[in-house]
Amino acid sequence: MSLQPARAPRDPHPNDRRPPWKAALADTVQDVAELCTLLALTPADSEHLERVCRGFPLRVPRGFVARMRTGDPHDPLLRQVLPDLAEAVVTPGYTNDPLGETAATAVPGVLHKYASRALVAVTGSCAVHCRYCFRRHFDYDAHRLGRDAWAAVLDYLARQPAVNEVILSGGDPLNATDAALSAKVRDLESLDHITRLRIHTRQPVVLPERVDTQLLDWVSTTRFNTVFVVHANHANELDGRVEGALRALQHAGATLLNQSVLLAGVNDDANALVALSERLFACGVLPYYLHLPDRVQGTAHFHVTDARARSLHRVMQARLPGYLVPRLAREVAGEPNKRQL
Repeated sequence: MSLQPARAPRDPHPNDRRPPWKAALADTVQDVAELCTLLALTPADSEHLERVCRGFPLRVPRGFVARMRTGDPHDPLLRQVLPDLAEAVVTPGYTNDPLGETAATAVPGVLHKYASRALVAVTGSCAVHCRYCFRRHFDYDAHRLGRDAWAAVLDYLARQPAVNEVILSGGDPLNATDAALSAKVRDLESLDHITRLRIHTRQPVVLPERVDTQLLDWVSTTRFNTVFVVHANHANELDGRVEGALRALQHAGATLLNQSVLLAGVNDDANALVALSERLFACGVLPYYLHLPDRVQGTAHFHVTDARARSLHRVMQARLPGYLVPRLAREVAGEPNKRQL
């Protein structure tokens, strides 16, 4: 059985005039059978897996699939995206809104949990559907940012002088076009009390084509101190193309941080976590948070105990310099900050 990486993604059609990232986004793998064929695997129960996907569809860029090992059902990248029958198990203590985001909604599109930061859900779509996603049940339709909704967002933020940082999230905010993003950033720049822009995105990791000239242009010209918080859980995600995308953002003036989720069967291993921190730093990114998984219904099979998490974190502290040790944390609904373990 081969454990070589899957083949590289196919090149776009020569007559395709879309930006390469849009072409790649339109050509993601969305079928379990196709994903398994690409990786020389046989799905355990395709009929039931299709039922799981109806609630939360499969979606993964081909470039990310190309970093997975063929013939290995336990590949740490595959495990993050391949639907699992365990998702259909209803687990006590797991809910559809574990972080209390419904209660934190200030106006449609804005979550205001913390005093100095407000989160704006730019879009409900992502390039990849991570099976542990804490917003897999989020009502994105209620947060659509049409013209009137966006005006209400700006009005709300204008009345919040304590807010000095806006977080663009979603979904993945980089699923929006650069024209839409730069227009929103210009509007936010008109609010003098906002000085920082934070962008939470997985796209530079799973779809590095997204970091193109147009994106870098508006990132490099905004008046905001700009922070990109990317999301990688395993060193194997960070190949040369990803490193190039991250370095380009850094050269455009952005600060780069990473947040990971501690996931059973993916990175609940000290060697994997140490390798991730080392590889992130080689790509110009500082580890920021290592999150305990949020207790969202359908994700209990990724659970790692607090005791195990603390043990792994202690090994990281012993083996890494302090600046490469992410904060081990959990978000608790209603608390004024993340709870560090």
